[in-house]
Amino acid sequence: MSKIRRSFYRLSLTTLIAVYVLIAVGGIVRTTGSGMGCPDWPKCFGRWVPPTDVSELPDDYKSYYSEYRHKKNLKYARYLSALGFEETAQRLITDEAVREETEFNATKTWIEYFNRLTGATIGILIFAVAVASWRFRSTQPRMTVVAVSTLLLVGFQGWIGSVVVSSNLTPWTITLHMFLALVIIGLLVYLVSKSREMGSILSAPIAKGLVLACLSVLIIQVLMGTKVREVVDQLAVRLDRSEWIANLGADFIIHRSFSWVVVILMGALVVRLWLTQANRTFAATLGLLALATVLSGAGMAYWSVPAALQPLHLVLASVMFGMLVLLLMETNKFTKEGILKR
Repeated sequence: MSKIRRSFYRLSLTTLIAVYVLIAVGGIVRTTGSGMGCPDWPKCFGRWVPPTDVSELPDDYKSYYSEYRHKKNLKYARYLSALGFEETAQRLITDEAVREETEFNATKTWIEYFNRLTGATIGILIFAVAVASWRFRSTQPRMTVVAVSTLLLVGFQGWIGSVVVSSNLTPWTITLHMFLALVIIGLLVYLVSKSREMGSILSAPIAKGLVLACLSVLIIQVLMGTKVREVVDQLAVRLDRSEWIANLGADFIIHRSFSWVVVILMGALVVRLWLTQANRTFAATLGLLALATVLSGAGMAYWSVPAALQPLHLVLASVMFGMLVLLLMETNKFTKEGILKR
């Protein structure tokens, strides 16, 4: 069983790392404005291998794909109406900006295509994780449930990805897409933690409330950051990069101010971990990660949102989220083991 567990641990960890790679690629997609590089999904301009030049497309490709996406949006609108989101459904149908088609750009098309290939690879990996977890259905059924749930969630995430494209990057779809990515990270971290056979990263109990507080404020901060990014996308269409920060409005101010809450709580957690000598490597890593996340965010604010910092900032925050979930898992594990020993 030990060999099987180690194999499952490596597969789960590889899949988790791949998800972080996908988040980085997704950040590059948004930074380069390549989100609509492929107007259809899962194919790209109706092909499994996208075109490299506009001459390979028909003259009326814009109107064709605009109508293609509109027909899909009519279906999505029915789903939204059934769920009670009538206003959003109507906006999806009637907003002309949603139907607007972008000019073909080979570079952006291939960036988006690479993003999809990365996503497909992760789908295969998570399918493999779900299959491999079946070995634990009798001894640790929760691992199997989590692995299969992750596979189903990834399938739903893929569907949401098609909505993102069809709706021409409608803001709420992007926020939901990011939130689901965090949930997938959390589930994979659970599997990694449950299957790892090494000793705990903790040598003394850590206040669970403090870990939960850090995790909660980080999730809030990431989602607020996604809202800021939505505003940036809108400003990028009509303003120069140097004017973005001055026009971001309340969303940016709240996001920037709330970062102090994250800094204070993360600082308290890192100090608490550092005081337990056996946790110093983990504490230093978490502290440096938090510092890098804050500095990359400040760099975007002071240097007019440089393109290179946007995906970096998102990946750092996502990795920090994963580390906090792992810490929470290890805290629960340590507490249970401690109770058993006593």
